[in-house]
Amino acid sequence: MLDANRSGTATAPPRAAATELAAAAAVPGSVSVAPVPLPRAGFAARCTRLLLSPYARLSLLLALLAGAASGVLLFEPQRLLTHGWPPQIGGAAAALVFAAGYGLCTVAFVPRPLLNLAAGALFGSQLGLATALAGTVLGAGVAFGLGRMLGQDALRPLLRGRWLKAADGQLSRHGFRSMLAARLFPGVPFWAANYCAAVSRMGWLPFLLATGLGSIPNTAAYAVAGARASAPTSPAFLIAMASIAVPALAGTVVAWRKRHQLRGH
Repeated sequence: MLDANRSGTATAPPRAAATELAAAAAVPGSVSVAPVPLPRAGFAARCTRLLLSPYARLSLLLALLAGAASGVLLFEPQRLLTHGWPPQIGGAAAALVFAAGYGLCTVAFVPRPLLNLAAGALFGSQLGLATALAGTVLGAGVAFGLGRMLGQDALRPLLRGRWLKAADGQLSRHGFRSMLAARLFPGVPFWAANYCAAVSRMGWLPFLLATGLGSIPNTAAYAVAGARASAPTSPAFLIAMASIAVPALAGTVVAWRKRHQLRGH
């Protein structure tokens, strides 16, 4: 199809001209014309594809986690247990700030029992429980989002072992039930459950609901223990410690028996 320029002569668009030249070259006796090379992808496009590749995103996730862990080692949030909360922040604002810090600390691999004890010691049993649960769900959601966006595409092709495939299938098909059991079972690390769920095909809503509900018993026990730490002989403190020790012992026994059953198979 020809277009007219300002001088009145008919010109063909570049793509149409290339097609006509190729057709003319195929006619016997016509003048052969060298094919026009297609432009290569630009440097910026290649860099963008490289930066958005699964392994580049996984490297970014590992760098973020390493930086978060280094920040925890540098600032030592466990000093809240010994030095207390800053007096400039109090009331609901202190609870919100603590919940946000709690969530970020769990992403940086700070043990939740330590944070739960701090929540109980700073805010009491009830508000400490609510604050710790809010931080738990927040931290789990941040870790799940990071793992889903930055690590899933790179890690899913590596799920080739029998146990890994079984765990992935369980989390993908029975997300809520599996995550609820993982939160209730004291032997499963919080961060490990977060990133395993992120690599699987579990949905956001089952993950967050199971995290919130399954974390209540253990979190409540630690919050009460932290609130009653000044009276270690009180019934509330003793019941809280029993609520921590009994599930941990039961989980150890179950894990030991499952270990022998797996060896038998």
